[in-house]
Amino acid sequence: MNCGGKILKQRQNALEGVRVIDFSWIVAGPQCTRILADFGADVIKIENESNMDYARHIIPGSGNSPNLSGMFNTLNRNKRSLMLNAMHPTGMEQLKELISISDVVIENFSSRVLERWGLGYEEQKQIRPDIIYCSMSGFGHSGRDRDYVTWGPTAQAISGLTYMSGLPGEESAGWGFSYMDHTGGFYGALAILMALKHRNKTGEGQHLDLSQVEAGIGLTGTAILDKTVNNRNFRRPDMPPGNRSPDKKMAPHNSYQCLGEDKWCVISISTESQWKSFVEVMGNPLWASKKQFRSMESRFENQDELDANIENWTKTLTNYDVMKVLQSEGIASGVVQNPIDRVHNDPQLEHRGFLAEAEHAELGTTKVESMPMKMSKTPWQMKSASPLLGEHTPEIYLDLLGVSPDDLATFYEEGIT
Repeated sequence: MNCGGKILKQRQNALEGVRVIDFSWIVAGPQCTRILADFGADVIKIENESNMDYARHIIPGSGNSPNLSGMFNTLNRNKRSLMLNAMHPTGMEQLKELISISDVVIENFSSRVLERWGLGYEEQKQIRPDIIYCSMSGFGHSGRDRDYVTWGPTAQAISGLTYMSGLPGEESAGWGFSYMDHTGGFYGALAILMALKHRNKTGEGQHLDLSQVEAGIGLTGTAILDKTVNNRNFRRPDMPPGNRSPDKKMAPHNSYQCLGEDKWCVISISTESQWKSFVEVMGNPLWASKKQFRSMESRFENQDELDANIENWTKTLTNYDVMKVLQSEGIASGVVQNPIDRVHNDPQLEHRGFLAEAEHAELGTTKVESMPMKMSKTPWQMKSASPLLGEHTPEIYLDLLGVSPDDLATFYEEGIT
């Protein structure tokens, strides 16, 4: 790009030039900073051996190294790792120097941790007036409940989501693994991007005070609306009819075993013309001409016998073959995919590049999920796998903070890093 006779380098990443000091751990915060790092931000993850990210030990690979967790790897790619002990006076000095040359500070500790360190928002502003400080806790940093410690599943329960999941008469099923942690990460990234835009226009930083519980309450909106408008208390839906059609009399409408161990496909037929095509695909078996299968209503009333006959046919084909031959005839059918199918056999995900590869020093070639959006001008990039514990400590101290080699050696000796 030519501007006033000067050649300017075109930005390759949307967040190139943004530096983030990342105190976050486990899922919510790392999910947020992963998004920022994927789009070019320089995310510096602060850790030390006595207080490393707990996710380094969640679902680890073989061995006792803190660098083998697949979960940590997928949440922390494209970041740098700095060993720094903020409890040491010299470590705190270096941390403040790092904040002074950074744009964003993010943490998902309980609400008073950085205040106890002397690094609340007002103190951070003294170091850098336009700093953006993002705190991500369960209840937020103000109010009666600010001091309660939460995890993603806790926030899901308090917000009402856990109660709303499951079947009538049964215990709540829950929302899986830390759904609100992942959701909180996206909210955090969104808030930081808005704050960066605001700062670009006004020169002002700000404190972003996020609450996971409040984010979860927003997802209960339909139940709140029903109570407000119709005065109906929430109740879980009645027991669904398995894979069979719950609202309309349609048959066949089920999952069917296919060739191979634990291989399944689904088939759904809603019109008589589809049924005719389906019978032809199966080779016009004699059973299909029986009286109980001549209409949609009669097929619906005799689904047990119908499904058994269909499964005798699907068991002779792979689930992918069933899907392809039926879809080619305009019949709704799909493969019931297992994790291996999603990783190795899904042509759509392969075409979209959903699973990106990176070389990790200890894990070898690793696969992690990509960003679920394509940007034609500033796409996300896989630049590096997750950092080894303290991997970038020398380069950050020496090159970014201007620490001398002798002082760095002292840092190691005194446990500052």
